[in-house]
This record gives sequence, structure tokens and C-alpha cells, in this order.
Amino acid sequence: MALDESQGNDEIFTDGGVTFLVDKGLLEEVKPINVDFIESDGGGGFKLTSSLAAGAGCGSSCGSC
Repeated sequence: MALDESQGNDEIFTDGGVTFLVDKGLLEEVKPINVDFIESDGGGGFKLTSSLAAGAGCGSSCGSC
């Protein structure tokens, strides 16, 4: 997940006042995508779940996938 400007190949979704941009090619591989905001004693953050197999993504341990 990254903060970025819209690109020509992005699908744009708005939910609850938040706009999400997803690369159309990636969306076809991983849909459905669920985005939840989780709050806990340690803070809060977004949790993304999809049909993408665990360990898949950028193909390495880059830490940004």
C-alpha cells in the first residue's frame, strides 16, 4: 500500500470519504480486495485482505508488499 497520484491504468474507488487507487491489472489478479481500519491498544492502521496467495506480491522480501 502506498500514497500516490492517480495513473492512467488505475481503477478509482471512494468509500466513506476515502479514495482508493488500484492498478487495473493488479485488481484483476487479487479481487476482491477488502480494506478495513483496525484500532487496537497499540494504535490503528489499515488491514488489506485479498485473494492473492500469502507470500505473493513483489516476489521478494522487500518489506513494501
